Amino acid sequence: MPWNDWIKQAPLLADGAWGTELQKRGLPPGADPDGWNLAHPERVREVAESYVQAGSRVILTNTFRANPVSLALNGLAEQTAAINRAGVRISREAAGTRALVFASIGPTGKMLVTKEITEQQMKDAFAAQARALAEEGPDALLLETLTDLTEARIAAEAALAAGLPVIVSMVFDSGKNRDRTIMGTTPEQAAEALVSAGVQAIGANCGSGIRGYIAICRRLCAATTLPVWIKPNAGMPEMIGGKAIYRTTPEEFAADAREMAAAGAVFIGGCCGTSPDFIRAMAASGVYKLL
Repeated sequence: MPWNDWIKQAPLLADGAWGTELQKRGLPPGADPDGWNLAHPERVREVAESYVQAGSRVILTNTFRANPVSLALNGLAEQTAAINRAGVRISREAAGTRALVFASIGPTGKMLVTKEITEQQMKDAFAAQARALAEEGPDALLLETLTDLTEARIAAEAALAAGLPVIVSMVFDSGKNRDRTIMGTTPEQAAEALVSAGVQAIGANCGSGIRGYIAICRRLCAATTLPVWIKPNAGMPEMIGGKAIYRTTPEEFAADAREMAAAGAVFIGGCCGTSPDFIRAMAASGVYKLL
């Protein structure tokens, strides 16, 4: 389906968190989830299928940290292409004709400001991942959970070269009003830079609960005519016994998601602390067109 046809069906219901769902299926805390695309594809597919069955019309791929820089930490850099291609195939099989597949690309985990990585090394890493993902034909590339606008621009340039629609989603959770990235970037500054970069959609995810992201959504929508992607956390976590506990319920999240849709978000899902139960609650609200 052409990009503009998707947008006409807005708001589109995306998926929820992946890491915690994989942990429920045996992934040890702190372990690399991307390698499971090759080691345990059936469990990864279970996560994708659970979101499609819950009502998601957009699901991601298990490739968030599958760039060669991040994979090198676990000795998997040489498997970059195989891991990414498998991630798209798994989500595509789960989606069938019921959902779009947006391939996930996260940050490198290295900071430009501390000179841990050069801009060229960063661009090469994103380009390698984007090429591998594009070979399996996802519907779009999602650059998510980015905090450095320079890294976001570099990632966008590399991703756009793959020839697919590109969405860039940043984390706004810092500053007095929790409306800036950790590097001090405002939603308006991010929108201006990313529109200039030529991406097809912009947004925000992680870092903050859904209530805080309603205002961020309004600001992004006011700053650009591009579609806006929003995936908030299920509130702010409480650390209990070394485990992050999120108090927002699926019903509360779904109620606030209605306001998010009214604020103009085209794509709405959940990040940390959310699950298929959250997507089911959102689907039941009647706001979203379901297949």
